[in-house]
Amino acid sequence: MGSPPGFVGHPDPIDLSDQGTPSGRRPATRVRPVRGVLLAGGTGSRLHPLTRITNKHLLPVYDRPMVHWAIEALVKAGIRDLLLVSGGDHMGDFMRLLGDGHEFGLRNPSYAVQEQAGGVAQALGLAESFAEDPHGARVLLSEVGEPEHVRHLGVAELDAAGRILRIIEKPSDPPTNLAVTGLYCLDFSVFSAIAGLAPSARGELEIADVNNHYASSRSLTHELVVGFWADAGESIDAYQAASDFVRDNGANKD
Repeated sequence: MGSPPGFVGHPDPIDLSDQGTPSGRRPATRVRPVRGVLLAGGTGSRLHPLTRITNKHLLPVYDRPMVHWAIEALVKAGIRDLLLVSGGDHMGDFMRLLGDGHEFGLRNPSYAVQEQAGGVAQALGLAESFAEDPHGARVLLSEVGEPEHVRHLGVAELDAAGRILRIIEKPSDPPTNLAVTGLYCLDFSVFSAIAGLAPSARGELEIADVNNHYASSRSLTHELVVGFWADAGESIDAYQAASDFVRDNGANKD
């Protein structure tokens, strides 16, 4: 929900049962635990006025702050070492919330300050000294039924064999209904890719450009999220709908 974690580590950190192995998708297997990067910055402008006084990821989704759900998903995937990236204005709030991390199943979380909102890719670049050195890249996609929501998201365009050709950010005419959820498994070469990016028209380093770096070399694979996923940062209405769903149905179920 919202802006889920960025992921730096081995590209096979989760086990999605019964997913099959069509072209463009590796079989998901259990491997050693890796490190996670949770990006919790940004201005949250689409949720104003709620985010004029706090960080978007600290807003409640039902009975917990939004960031709790992202951390729980990472821990269930075997992640114990976490770096949280956020702006300096709210870093103290995150540190008070997480403490030493044991309550969440973490091992003493680390923190990095993003001095100004420069985009998801710029925030991810702050994790270079924290990351490991595996290989490959993977994104998690979710089928979104409503076109009005798909147009607010990054969308995957696939070739005839089901491989990702490119990620298109907020397309007016989406090529598919497969939205990029914001959970990325990236190898260490991501930092070289980020260093070579140019700011977009809105002055930020875009995570779509990072993903397309891998897609251009045919090294970007994907998995489909099974079950509910929502972008709680899209609008006030979408945020409320996500909270209502979690209240009625729960989240991060096994």
